[in-house]
Parts: sequence; structure tokens; C-alpha cells
Amino acid sequence: MKFKLLLIFFFFATIFVCAQTKVSGYVFDENKEPVAYANIIFKGSFEGTITDENGRFYLESKTTWPTLIVSFVGYKSVEYPLDKKVNYDLNFTIEEETAALNEIFIVTGKQSKKAEENPAIAILQKIWERKRKNGLRQFKQYAYDRYEKVEFDLNTIDSSLVKSNLFKGMEFVFEQVDTSRVTGKTYLPIFLNEEAAKVYGDNILNKEKIELKGNKNSGFSNNQSIIAFIKDLYSEYDVYDNYLKFFDKSFVSPISKTGVNTYNYVLSDSAFIDNKWCYNIIYYPRRKNELTFKGDFWVNDSTFAIKEINMQASKSANINWVKEIYIEQEFDVLNDSVFLIKRDYFMSDFTFNKKEKSRGVYGKRTTLYDNYEFNKVKEDKFYKDEVFDYNLDAYNREDEFWDQNRLEALNNDEKGIYKMLDTLKTVKKFKRLYNIGSILGSGYIEFQDLKMDYGPIFSTVGYNDVEGLRIRGGARTYFGPNDLWRLQGFMAYGFKDDKVKYGFSAKYLINRSNRLIVSAGHRRDVEQIGASLTTSTDVLGRSLASNAVFSTATNDKLTNIKLTAMAVEFEPIKNVLFRIGGDYRTLSSASPTFSLDYLNPEAPGGVSSDIQQFESTIAVSYFPGRKMIGYGVERQNANDTYASIFAQYTMGDKMFFNSDFNYTKLQLSYVQPWQLGGLGRLYSTVEVGKTFGTVPLGLLSIVPGNQSYFSIYKSFSQLNYYEFVTDTYASLHLEHNFNGRLFSRIPFLRKLNWREIVGVRGVWGDLSANNIALSAPSNIPLIAPTDEIYYEYSVGVGNIFKVFRIDFNFRGNYLDNPDSRNFGVTGSFGFNF
Repeated sequence: MKFKLLLIFFFFATIFVCAQTKVSGYVFDENKEPVAYANIIFKGSFEGTITDENGRFYLESKTTWPTLIVSFVGYKSVEYPLDKKVNYDLNFTIEEETAALNEIFIVTGKQSKKAEENPAIAILQKIWERKRKNGLRQFKQYAYDRYEKVEFDLNTIDSSLVKSNLFKGMEFVFEQVDTSRVTGKTYLPIFLNEEAAKVYGDNILNKEKIELKGNKNSGFSNNQSIIAFIKDLYSEYDVYDNYLKFFDKSFVSPISKTGVNTYNYVLSDSAFIDNKWCYNIIYYPRRKNELTFKGDFWVNDSTFAIKEINMQASKSANINWVKEIYIEQEFDVLNDSVFLIKRDYFMSDFTFNKKEKSRGVYGKRTTLYDNYEFNKVKEDKFYKDEVFDYNLDAYNREDEFWDQNRLEALNNDEKGIYKMLDTLKTVKKFKRLYNIGSILGSGYIEFQDLKMDYGPIFSTVGYNDVEGLRIRGGARTYFGPNDLWRLQGFMAYGFKDDKVKYGFSAKYLINRSNRLIVSAGHRRDVEQIGASLTTSTDVLGRSLASNAVFSTATNDKLTNIKLTAMAVEFEPIKNVLFRIGGDYRTLSSASPTFSLDYLNPEAPGGVSSDIQQFESTIAVSYFPGRKMIGYGVERQNANDTYASIFAQYTMGDKMFFNSDFNYTKLQLSYVQPWQLGGLGRLYSTVEVGKTFGTVPLGLLSIVPGNQSYFSIYKSFSQLNYYEFVTDTYASLHLEHNFNGRLFSRIPFLRKLNWREIVGVRGVWGDLSANNIALSAPSNIPLIAPTDEIYYEYSVGVGNIFKVFRIDFNFRGNYLDNPDSRNFGVTGSFGFNF
């Protein structure tokens, strides 16, 4: 998700009729101060907007209107004749109505939170009382048609951009330039995705099913990565919920029960809408830098259901790469008491900075709802999640299908996107730019003629104390994102140890319906054993611990590994994965300063340095809420908000391949992200494991230390490699990101948009006397954190320059261990909203 964010910025920054009435301008009071939240409306209509904090507004309509009205409670209304269809940069000065000053709420500063003093709060209380009785919640079952279109536009088009060398040879794209009705900026449509679906739900079973009828996008054919990114970017929401999740952040809903502590509310107006008397309430944030909105909503006076709502995120909100968020929702009156959502419009302005004239990319989603049906019972099995639910026909619908299933016709510029992108695909310059974006997003360089990719490019260069400078080249077969089989391999060379390393693997998807996959591979490499407690199943995997360019101490405790593995995995139930595998490995020290020696009476000298071992494993993984992209042998995650439960049984047996040891190992891990509303997000991980039998150091569970300068989750930043060795362990990792909630209340830190992060991690372990007696390493103390739980904690600052994070790590105990590090600083880099 995070790297796709970088990709979409790169891509949309390199590829670059309608309304009848357009107006923009500013509203000031008699003291030349801007008037925020003033009402701007076309006379005789319900089409309007409000001014922002700077008194600025923009409004457009597909209808020609002769008069504009500017109004604000406590001030005289202004009617302005619109002699032209386009009227930009208007300036209005409004005067106070002195006769009404004693009866009017002025929309400035803090408003009362008490219902007896503020009528808007009294109305809010009625909304809270009735919110579970409004909308789809009041029906046992429901179904409806849903049509959704998502569009991306390059905005702030000017002559310098049109004449730039970047678009030389692609000038025809600017024939589609139009003006946004929300911001008043010119924009160029560059991508459109349409989806038609039937939605079924059961409030008794608390289940919902979406049947995709059709999907179509401009220029990118059936690109599942782009479609999934869009869906995750614009997740579903309900304005009645206390928190609304956008871009991995939880915004406080203006309808929230906690809203009175976050927003100021003012009863502004009342009027008939669709023959229903409604109240208009304006709201705006009490504090800056918080994840809040400003805007207004209309609410019915009898059902206290929302009829219309406008939400615009405050520009000071602590969210990266997004300058504007604007939301409109309209609700239809089904009968006297039922209000159901009819139309949802969501617009965001992605940009590298929030300056007014900076260029960016608009992302616009319009969702329409129709043909509601209620209380039609369907069996439980109807809602069962299918493991393979890809419908190829849905992505190849003819124009006739879309003519019948669009709930809103495309306008001229939307129709032009399809034609423009089809033309762009034939332009060589565009192809080059698109390929560069694909490389950054996937990490692979594609060679279409060879049906092969080179990469991952980010692992080409590394360094450690055993290999010295390390170079690596890899490749994989690639006919498309949904290949049923894949071959891949790599070769690497260390300039210090003067050795060649290599690996290769193969995977084949036999059955799509239960995702039955067989795989096999072989690798000879250098590895940092104990980089994680839970064993990786990737034959070609390599840990950062053995590849970090810089480290806090000598990184020489590395192991030569020869690994041959085979596995069968299948997914009989969606997101429940079973894996049965076997592998044979040979382990030996890769450094003269580190040994894996163990006592062996049958070996010369009574000591062996190599371990030869066959293991068989049975593992089950459960990922509730996980969403995936594609249907081939390799898929990608489409979200990162799901939990992960993993259990594995491992057995080592001397009967196979002349192995050295008999043992069994049980491991369990549970990873859970917690979205805590306005308090941010908490990540938690619990891992437990036990090895039954007597085994040497190379087969024990090493508590993962971290000698790099990178912040690595699920490792211990102040532990050295092999500082603690266990055969029984239990660990807990907690990391909480407040998303700037605390810093936003400190005046001198508020503008920096930094985010505070705290973490605590601990591990308890044991090591039997038999295992200590068996191992004979020269420089590993073989200590487990048995007497007391080892713990450390950290305080971090994230979002520095929007991309950096620094953690200050403190060791809690075991301070007398040899070479213990009591304090350290680690960091990380990433693109986050």
C-alpha cells in the first residue's frame, strides 16, 4: 500500500462539455477580514457551498443560473447578478444586521456544548438517539444496485505545463482539460474506472456479499493492482459511525457522539427539501491539526435522519500527500420515515505539498445506489466467501452492458478518457514513462519479449562482515500477474569471502478453487539465523540482518546454509491456509569468529561443526479480513489492516537422509492491528514456541536482536545477535502510533505535523540443561531470559519531512550482559498518509 502510494504519485505526475455556470471569489466583512463558512448558493436552487477559512469559495452548476446569493447568519444577504456563465475572482463585503445581533449565533470561535444553550447540540442528541434506526440498519435483510466510477485527474493545468518537454508529442491530451466545481482549478482527466455490482446484506447474520457485474477502466485493461489500490484508497464508510477511515487515518465524524468535543456546531437555517422540513447545521473544528472536517449538513425534523451532508477536511489536518478532501452525500426519502443513501461523492487532491498553486492529482469517486429491496431472506451459504471469486467476464463487458447499468451517464470529458488513453498507449514516450513507474512499484525490470523480469532491484547490493561487499542478480518468469506457474532464481557474489551463492525455486497452481499449490527449491547462501522467531517459508528469502550496509557492532555471526525444500499448500476456506512441507538443510559457520559446534562422540575430536537435518512441517495460517489481488500462483495483499494467526508443528527425524537429531517444535504467533479511532493505531504481536528434544545452537530459537540502524518490527533493537538463546519462549511486541494527536496540542510543534510513536517489547525464554551441555560454541554464552522477562521500550517521532522516522530505544534490564547496549537510535524511511 505504501509503495503503491509512491508509484501513483510518480505515474500520475508524468502522464498528464461541462458546467454552464461557474463562480469563484472571496467573502469579507466590513473590517476586510475573511468570513469563513459563509453560504454561497444559486438563487432558486439547492446548489451551494460554503467559504473556507480564508473566505474563498468556488461553485459551479450544469444549469445556467442568473443570480448568486451570499449569506451568513447575523449579516445582510447579498444578491449578485450573473451576467456571464463564468464569473471568477469575485469579492463580496457583507454587513452586519444590527437589529438581529441579540438573536443570532455568530459562527466564530468556540460554541457551547450544552443543548440548553446551543440548539444545534439538541438536534445532534436526537440524531444520536435515532441513528441505529436510520438507513439500512432498520431492515433484517437488504439488497441494492451500486454503480461506482473513480477518476484521476492531473490538476492545475497552465501554459507552462502544456508547453513543457515532458508532454512533447502528447499535446493531444490537453483537449480534455476542464475545471473542478469544488476547487475551481483546471484539470486533465487521465484515468477512469467503472464498476457495477449487486450488494446483498443480512443485519441478523451481520454479513454482506457483493456480486460484481462489470468492471471497466481506461487504458490499463484488467489491471488488478490499480483496481485494488483504488478500492483500498476509497474504502466504504458510514457518516453515522463515530470515526471515518480514509487513507489509513481515522477522522472524527461530524455526526459522532464525541463530536461535541471536536467540533463547534451552529444551527444556521431551515427549509423544505423534497417536501421534508430540514434543519441546516454548520460545523467546524475546535482545534487545528486534528483529523477533522468542516462543512454543514441538513437533517430531517421528525426522523432526525441526515438528508445531505458536506465534509471538507481541514488543510491543517495531519495527513500527508493530500491537500483537499471533499465529500458530499445525498439521501433519498423512500417513504415518510426511511432515508437511504442515494449518491456519494468523494474528491481528494494528492500533491507533494499543500501550497495553493502546487500541481497534483485529483482522485474522485462517485457512487450511486438504486433499486433497494428489503427483508428477502437468503441462506447462510449464500454469504460464504469464495476462495476463487474472479469473474473474467465481468472485466470484458460490451458497451451495451454499460449503457444499461450506469446509474449516471458519463459526461463528455469522462467519455474522452477512454479514447485518450487508447491513443496514449501507442506513444513510445508514454510507454517509457509507464515502464519506469512499473519498475518502481514492483521492484522488477520487465523484458516482455523474453517473458522474464529482472530483480528485485533493491537487493542488488549489500554488505556484511563475512561477505564484505555483496552483489546479487535475480530473475523470474513473468507472462502476466496471474501466471499459474513461476520459476525464479538468483546468483550472488561476496568480494570478501570470494564465494558464489545461488538459489532457484518453482511454484505451480494446480487448482484455483482451493488454491492447491506445489513448490520446490534449492539455495546455497549466507544467512543470519534467528532474524525472526517464526520461520520463513520462502526458499529464496534473505534477512536484512545479514544484508545491512551499516551495523552497530560486528556482524559476523552468519551461517552457511544449503537448503532443499518441497511443499504443498492449499486454501479450502477463504483466508485459511494449510501448508505441508519438508526440507533438508546443512548448516555451518560462515565466519572463523563464530561457531555452531556441538558435542558428538562419533565425530573426530568429539565435536561436530556441521548440522545436517531433515524437517517436516505442518502449518496453518488464518488471515481474517485479508484482501488479495489476482488469482495466479502469486498474489499481492490489497490491505494491511487484517490480523494474522499462525500455528506450526515441526518434526526433525534422524531416520531421513542421515539426519543428526530427533525433535519436535511447536510455534504460534498472533499479529493484530488495532484502529483506536482518534487515538491512532496500535500494532500487537504475540509469539510463543517450544522445542521438545535435545538440539544444538543451530536448531534452537534465537531471540531476534537488531544490530542495524533500521527500526525493524518484531526484533529487539538493543539486543545483539545470539545474546539470548532459547528452546522455550514467549514474546510480546506493542507499538502505538498516535498520528500526531499529542503534538497537535503543542503550539510550537503543531505546524511540523510530526507523529508520536511509543513501543514496548518483552520476551521470556528458557533453555534446558541438556541443550546447554550439547552445544559448544566458542563465543556464544547460551543465556536465556529466564530469571526475569527481558524488556525494552522506545519513543519515536515519525513523519519528519513526511518520510523519516526516528526511534530512541532503551534497554530495560540485563544491563550487565557482555557488550550490552543500553541505548540506541534507529530509523526508517517510508511513504505514509
